[in-house]
Amino acid sequence: LNLPISGSLDNPEFSIGSVIGEAVVNLLTKIITAPFTALSAAFGGGGEDLGYVAFDPGAAVLREAELKKLDTLAKALNDRPALRLNITGRALAAADTEALRRDKFDAKLRAAKAQELVRAGQSVDPKTVTVATSERERLIGRVYEAASIPDKPRNFLGMAKSIPAAEMEQLIMKTVTAGEEDLRQLANDRATAVRDYLSDKGKVPRERLFLVAPLLDGSGDAKELPPTRVDFALK
Repeated sequence: LNLPISGSLDNPEFSIGSVIGEAVVNLLTKIITAPFTALSAAFGGGGEDLGYVAFDPGAAVLREAELKKLDTLAKALNDRPALRLNITGRALAAADTEALRRDKFDAKLRAAKAQELVRAGQSVDPKTVTVATSERERLIGRVYEAASIPDKPRNFLGMAKSIPAAEMEQLIMKTVTAGEEDLRQLANDRATAVRDYLSDKGKVPRERLFLVAPLLDGSGDAKELPPTRVDFALK
């Protein structure tokens, strides 16, 4: 404990016991009210709040900047084998929906390219396919052609009219939705990504890491914390 003391030891009112007592009470209060900040200070995290990790909207991939926090948390858990960790994934419609819809649209383009590659005799996984900028317009056209779009512009013969790729994209996006189940899956994927990192990279036994039901309504959110995150609680 760092106990900054100033004054005269000859002062009859000076009491080292009261100074230590006050410091201990303050420390215990901090541990109870902000346990993850206390763990961070004790294990080289610089006092940063280890109680959560943030994600980009619509994404369940861990940010590089958050890995240091997880490394510090893993170190603390390994040093305190009696501790167990609850992991709660979060997702919020206002923050995640648009990014989820955009990801679904991009997945359609990747699937269209995968179909082209399969027709060319290649064996591919659509999840690993990448779309170059030069290919995007062509693939949008393929997706648009196959899509069931009620207000698709047609000529006097009833055939779909040729329109610019940007307009095709807008019409396709109108058919792409992201609902509660998508948000629930995203929140669960975020929690799973954290658990896997702590167990695989941090070497924390998986039986000490518990996935809790996700939160999708922003309940208990603090204004300074991002809604696209995973929360932790010690047991």
